[in-house]
Amino acid sequence: MNFASDNAGPMHPKVLEAMIAANDGYQMPYGNDTIMPEVRDRIRATFEAPDAAVYLVATGTAANALALATYTNSWDTIFAHRVAHVEEDECGAPEFYANGAKLTLVEGDGAKMAPDGLRQAIMQTGDKGVHGVQRGPVTITQATEVGTLYSLAEIQGITEIAKEFGLKTHLDGARFANACAALGCSAADMTWKSGIDMVSFGGTKNGCAGVEAVIFFDSEKAWEFELRRKRGAHLFSKHRYLSAQMQAYVTDDLWLKLGAKANTNCARLVAGLDTIEGSSIPDRPQANMVFAHLPRAAHRRAMEAGAKYYLFPFDASLEGADDALIRCRMVCDWHKSEAEIDQLISLLRG
Repeated sequence: MNFASDNAGPMHPKVLEAMIAANDGYQMPYGNDTIMPEVRDRIRATFEAPDAAVYLVATGTAANALALATYTNSWDTIFAHRVAHVEEDECGAPEFYANGAKLTLVEGDGAKMAPDGLRQAIMQTGDKGVHGVQRGPVTITQATEVGTLYSLAEIQGITEIAKEFGLKTHLDGARFANACAALGCSAADMTWKSGIDMVSFGGTKNGCAGVEAVIFFDSEKAWEFELRRKRGAHLFSKHRYLSAQMQAYVTDDLWLKLGAKANTNCARLVAGLDTIEGSSIPDRPQANMVFAHLPRAAHRRAMEAGAKYYLFPFDASLEGADDALIRCRMVCDWHKSEAEIDQLISLLRG
């Protein structure tokens, strides 16, 4: 019963089969394998962007940090929500890869950047001349860090403000598939058709071993990204194993099917959590991740039986009043079974 993260789940068999097939014989290194041209073409077709520049890295942190650094000077700031993944979970990697650039944090309900807040933050930046940081790109996390989603209209509202000030926009899509499936939109709808300039297209959390695509819809910075990827130690020599994963992932919309399955699993989990006496879910999840407040006794029963998920704060004790509410995060991936979900709910319910 592991609901700690979609990172904890296994590879999809088709991804594993593709890696095994790629292991036959020799291939040229550093992205010059024979698989990568097909991957590039399929991603371009998926995003309806025939001229997009497409690159692969092994981690979401590398995808986000390197993409943002490509459009960020060291004296700039990157605009992000206060609980964006680049702020909360990347150990300063965006600032590091952008040579010390700053993050300016913007508020907004449901972990979504408020347009008025973004406009105010932009207007208050770059108004001190040489004495202050300058305006850099805007990044949003989709799905958000609390499992909510930006609607297409909300994405467009953010990108319109960014473009008004001449700023580039980035979408952190570690859970891109979950968001796309939940919104019922195309990959193009959620990115360049809504004004996004670059996207981190995640595979690791959704059935791959470790691969993310970085996609630039304008290739003007393509060569710079390649240099940054190499200098940042994220250009794989045995690149064919990244290519093989992504090849399987984008074939026959496997990425979208797996994201939809994970969302369905989470919906079943949330329906069960709603039946537990005393539980509350302040931000109703729209994808595959839920933050719930549950009685301590419920957590104790589940964890003593072997369930794994995160409590917040991390050092929350299972000792104390049974009815005290403790916040937790539970995540479903494509591999979860209904029986496993029902078993967890049964333990929590007691």
